[in-house]
Amino acid sequence: MESAEIRRRWLRFFEERGHTVVPSASLIADDPTLLLVNAGMVPFKPYFLGEVKPPAPRATSVQKCVRTPDIEEVGKTTRHGTFFQMCGNFSFGDYFKEGAIKYAWELLTGSQADGGYGLDPEKLWITVYLEDDEAERIWHEVIGVPKERIQRLGKKENYWSMGVPGPCGPCSEINYDRGPEFGVEGGPAVNDERYVEIWNLVFMQYERGQGTGKEDFEILGDLPSKNIDTGLGLERLAMILQDVPNMYETDTLRVVIDKATELSGVHYGDSHDSDVSLRVVADHIRTSTMLIGDGVTPGNEGRGYVLRRIMRRAIRNMRLLGAGGLVIGELLDVVIKTMGQQYPELLEDRRRIETVALAEEAAFVKTLKAGTNILDSAVTDTKSSGGTVLPGDKAFLLHDTWGFPIDLTLEMAAEQGLSVDEDGFRRLMKEQRDRAKADAQAKKSGHADLSAYREVADKSGATEFTGYGATEGESTVVGLLVNGAPAPAAHEGDEVEVVLDRTPFYAEGGGQLADTGRIKLDSGAVVEVRDVQQPVPGVTVHKGVVQVGEVVLGSAAYAAIDVTRRRAIARAHSATHLTHQALRDALGPTAAQAGSENSPGRFRFDFGSPAAVPGTVLTDVEQKINDVLARELDVHAEVMSMDDAKKQGAIAEFGEKYGDRVRVVTIGDFSKELCGGTHVHNTAQLGLVKLLGESSIGSGVRRVEALVGVDAYKFLAREHTVVSQLTELVKGRPEELPEKISGVLAKLKDAEKEIEKFRAEKVLQAAAGLAEGAKDVRGVALAAGQVPDGTSADDLRKLVLDVRGRIQGGRAAVVALFTVANGRPVTVIATNEAARERGIKAGDLVRTAAKTLGGGGGGKPDVAQGGGQNAAAVPEAIEAVERLVAEAA
Repeated sequence: MESAEIRRRWLRFFEERGHTVVPSASLIADDPTLLLVNAGMVPFKPYFLGEVKPPAPRATSVQKCVRTPDIEEVGKTTRHGTFFQMCGNFSFGDYFKEGAIKYAWELLTGSQADGGYGLDPEKLWITVYLEDDEAERIWHEVIGVPKERIQRLGKKENYWSMGVPGPCGPCSEINYDRGPEFGVEGGPAVNDERYVEIWNLVFMQYERGQGTGKEDFEILGDLPSKNIDTGLGLERLAMILQDVPNMYETDTLRVVIDKATELSGVHYGDSHDSDVSLRVVADHIRTSTMLIGDGVTPGNEGRGYVLRRIMRRAIRNMRLLGAGGLVIGELLDVVIKTMGQQYPELLEDRRRIETVALAEEAAFVKTLKAGTNILDSAVTDTKSSGGTVLPGDKAFLLHDTWGFPIDLTLEMAAEQGLSVDEDGFRRLMKEQRDRAKADAQAKKSGHADLSAYREVADKSGATEFTGYGATEGESTVVGLLVNGAPAPAAHEGDEVEVVLDRTPFYAEGGGQLADTGRIKLDSGAVVEVRDVQQPVPGVTVHKGVVQVGEVVLGSAAYAAIDVTRRRAIARAHSATHLTHQALRDALGPTAAQAGSENSPGRFRFDFGSPAAVPGTVLTDVEQKINDVLARELDVHAEVMSMDDAKKQGAIAEFGEKYGDRVRVVTIGDFSKELCGGTHVHNTAQLGLVKLLGESSIGSGVRRVEALVGVDAYKFLAREHTVVSQLTELVKGRPEELPEKISGVLAKLKDAEKEIEKFRAEKVLQAAAGLAEGAKDVRGVALAAGQVPDGTSADDLRKLVLDVRGRIQGGRAAVVALFTVANGRPVTVIATNEAARERGIKAGDLVRTAAKTLGGGGGGKPDVAQGGGQNAAAVPEAIEAVERLVAEAA
């Protein structure tokens, strides 16, 4: 049974039993505690926490997930993968243990002809929590599983919580016996490789308190309603139904392995090491495809770093397998064709996905070369100091900065006859992981602080937003917080958070900055609103200061926004939509939105592009935008179903979370996007849009910054003033400025060359005198001294080599010259062959001199260069060189 069919059967089974089918959420988690969705229940977390009321009592989904803590185990075990699909069924206060268990058994053991998966009931083993008598009773008495195939396990294995105070409960796992060829008998309590877990049923019925780890916490009591959260690993079930020994040989991954063998010439099954590399490639390429498909771009932070690391491990493993050139494109093609059966958006977005991935591959090939140079340097330093072990911090630097996996460093060091301080490397890696875990743990408790907002939502419902059609209006204070804590009243000077039952204030979101303004109460009290946020869905919080009087919970209020600011932001937001469409028209669909910020009179827009946008293209984009303004196109918004929005071709932003009903903003016949922000009514209201330029903000992501309306006019007015001043200075017309200024710069450059030539000649004229004045130090001719300040490092080097060449007669010679450039001392030291035969090396001399100068340096035995911070120490450095020459001679 193919993976796509497993997915279809799951959703059909539960839909027929009253569950609402929920499409997979984006891998970009809508949760501040997570970088990426790592479990099937993540999109349902607000319902389980009570932050939002579930839209239906039953739901089902097949959720895309990415999990990377065990990335080093990928390819080495039968079950570890970075991307997986979690099939889930959920009950919010509806059915509980018996219902969940019956559904699971029916679907797993039901015949394939009747829509089930057709598993042999005799091969299914059950685990339950140590104290869960009810679950064991249901499995044995209701389902009929023999007691010898039901095992009780402790909290660590069979108890679920989110790691923080909140919902928790026992769980029951369904395991499949793969037979004696996979290990000894005895059930999942003895061997989880043979008895592989395929489905976990979580009975969410208790509330847990504070504690650490999986076992050290207390149970505070029962939840108000009992919930069900189950998860079946699609890849694990596919492994069983397709009768393959590991997940890498299932249908969606084996085709990638086959393509990798074709590109590398290495056959799957040839050796353990090559098999591991092929599995890593298959897993990582699929994960990369899914991440890019959901809008993640390679970067050095957050989820971008996760993607970059995964992609680079795949590329590096292909090179270890012997594949040369660029290979990502062909591997991606296989993944998109295969996974596109389940996720058609991959087929639609193929071009953008390939563009991002190919750009990262090309960048890593260059990085690989640079990292190799760093490694070579580290190897040279280690050998020159007599060492045989590459320091752990060097290996960590290569891993952390250049993306070199440790096994690549080990291999390349071994080729140079060195081992690597793996313990030191592992220690630094552990320190980094511990810091990351500490940060993540600190973030995890964030939702606990939202209880006050959730309480307001429970009592008063969601805040009604009236700002699309009104800028002010009557309302009631339904929530009040002072210094983050609920309060019945607030007084003049207090920092407050006010929740109204209805508001014209726009809460920051979708790239649009929040409104500011005032809230006036019937009592005469006034709150100056400085920021507006939605800490939990549906609850709009107005943050500000009580300027006058006393704010009392339950008071009638009148809310009014700063209209001038709102209009300026609306112009910027509409201009962003126009810019997005104009860039897509010019560059293609790969120029998808990757972020934005709309502020009064200006905006920035981030979009996907593998390279800089040419100036001519940017000029054309700007002209197209302003042509649209002149057409006076109407702007209107309409709420519709997501399916209808897609049919109309509306553009959605990657990473944004949308509900079943979405708001579509249409600008004439030019632009159509999903958007919850505020906009102008007609493009003529924008007046003017001026693009200031574009720049890179990360691999494959560019940023355009622009001004709108009066701000754009003011900018052009300033530009005009500058142009007028320049035309006056060069005595020419505006259109002649580029040519005339280029001429002036060319003359300046020629003059600088002449000056530099004269300076170099003056410096070299000193060569003869320096050679003749060389001092005899125990039979070594030492020419040491300070040349005029401002001498460049290149000229100093030329002078040193010239002086060395002038010392004749087969004498051992050392030339050590110093200068001060830009306030910092620089030295170049050279030795001839006779000096080197006596053990005098330029690199050793430079290190001594540079240390005296308060800096560092190095080089080869014949010539070396260094510098420092203390220019006054040059005479002392010259003496240090002389002493070292005397000792060596």
